[in-house]
Amino acid sequence: MTTDAEEWQRWTEARTASVGAPHGVLALTGTYWLSTEPTEIPGIPGRWSADAADAAADAAVRVSVVAADGLRAGAADEVVAGELLLRPDTHPEAGVARYGEVLLVPIEREGELALRVFDPEAEGRTHFAGISAFPYAPEWSVPAVFTPYETGDRTVAVPNADGRERPLAVTGQIAFRLAGEPYTLTVSRSGDRLSGVIADAGSGQETYRFRFVTLPGPDAEGRTVLDLNRAYLPPCAFADHFICPFPPPGNRLPIAVRAGEKAVLRG
Repeated sequence: MTTDAEEWQRWTEARTASVGAPHGVLALTGTYWLSTEPTEIPGIPGRWSADAADAAADAAVRVSVVAADGLRAGAADEVVAGELLLRPDTHPEAGVARYGEVLLVPIEREGELALRVFDPEAEGRTHFAGISAFPYAPEWSVPAVFTPYETGDRTVAVPNADGRERPLAVTGQIAFRLAGEPYTLTVSRSGDRLSGVIADAGSGQETYRFRFVTLPGPDAEGRTVLDLNRAYLPPCAFADHFICPFPPPGNRLPIAVRAGEKAVLRG
């Protein structure tokens, strides 16, 4: 039977492997927002645009290329000639394209379409030397009780890493104690689990300026566990082109949380 510390060690190793994967977050070299006017993307063939179909149609990214460009897409990874529609990551039939080893991923955020470019040769990935983290400490894993909002999910406007303010859907709050003191955090629902964006007194000094946490789905009484040993860095800590949300109001703990991931290490 594995101990909590051993499970945490496995989690840290899996995190390092995931972010350092050929098309992991470290490989992102650009997020290009698109309009209905076709445009070129640096280093990528074709002309790209947000599909100008009528409002009843699903959103899509449109690209126009010739076979000689070498763009590939589809389950068969076939060369594209002519026009291609790619559904964004929010669509059940999301699509991607490839240009050599570069992965091209359409995304949609608040009705706007963009293309993300993941290059395994990105400097951030080739110079990645790991993730620094605090040693595992059981006192940072505590029981918590989730209370959903009586009126259902809400949205709060929060700044994002790209400087824009966007709505963040929140589901309720968790209540817990650290070193005998009571605290609350606002959380969102992510599938069967809960997630939160948090900061603390050590953020921006001992750790990155904010971090994410994920909690197991609460039981019928709202009971769950907040394990701050697994507080993890947001994607924007690894690459500048992500649009991570900052913590919502009230999600900055007045104590320094010396647990979880601290910073990206560069070699």
